Amino acid sequence: MNEARINAKDIRESAIAGTWYPGDPVRLAKEVGDYLEKVPDRELPGTLLGLVAPHAGYVYSGQVAAYSYKLLKGKSYPIVIILSPSHRPYYGGVLVTKKRYYRTPLGLVEVAVDLVERVHEQMTLDFIGQDQEHSLEIQLPFLQMTLSEFKLVPLMMENQSIETCQGLAQVLAGVFSQGNALFVASSDLSHFYDYDRATKLDRRALEDIERYDAVGFARDVATGKCEACGAGPIATVLLATKALGGDKVTILKYANSGDVTGDRWRVVGYGAAAVTRSA
Repeated sequence: MNEARINAKDIRESAIAGTWYPGDPVRLAKEVGDYLEKVPDRELPGTLLGLVAPHAGYVYSGQVAAYSYKLLKGKSYPIVIILSPSHRPYYGGVLVTKKRYYRTPLGLVEVAVDLVERVHEQMTLDFIGQDQEHSLEIQLPFLQMTLSEFKLVPLMMENQSIETCQGLAQVLAGVFSQGNALFVASSDLSHFYDYDRATKLDRRALEDIERYDAVGFARDVATGKCEACGAGPIATVLLATKALGGDKVTILKYANSGDVTGDRWRVVGYGAAAVTRSA
């Protein structure tokens, strides 16, 4: 990609490089590479349709995220749809950047503008300028390290109601019914409970996800039986991939921040999962 020919106004600059993950490209590549190297090789049967990955700072959740992204080794996905929550109030439903590229220290990621427009033709997307959302951006270096080339459909969900999830999933399943696309749900799990309580809440969330039960998962989040700041993205990915023939969810890894820091009083939960189609 010849960056010299790209207008700077078309680039969504990194909001978190140097804080949530390293800002130096050499250090970033080494850190992501080290996380991936520590994950044993694993080949799931069937076709990989989707991933769930956490979005805290790499020092906390990077190793868990690597369990999802290690599955991309040797695979090719020309399109990656990332669904993330929106942690800031933009007063929209489903948000998408106005920019044509995302920048990380590893280079530029091109937005699939034509596919974003196809989604927008079928449902309302709210276009925003220089957003500060970390939960979508933080997935990009892992994708840059594991996929040789891809274009991005970046969707941030401010409205995470099950009705929004169902409508968005229906549209995405239609737009991406042909071709080799990967869905990624960006979400952490419970926040700021003690270790035992967090583990119990997160176990419930992962059991719902493993059962491929998007509606049950959303209901359990709504009633406080589990937590996930990206519950909408997870539910949407489950619904969209099921509509595309997905039939199995595999939980790849669970840990929380207490496993990293040793502080077991206020932890955040992280899960990695994969969605596959057997036929």
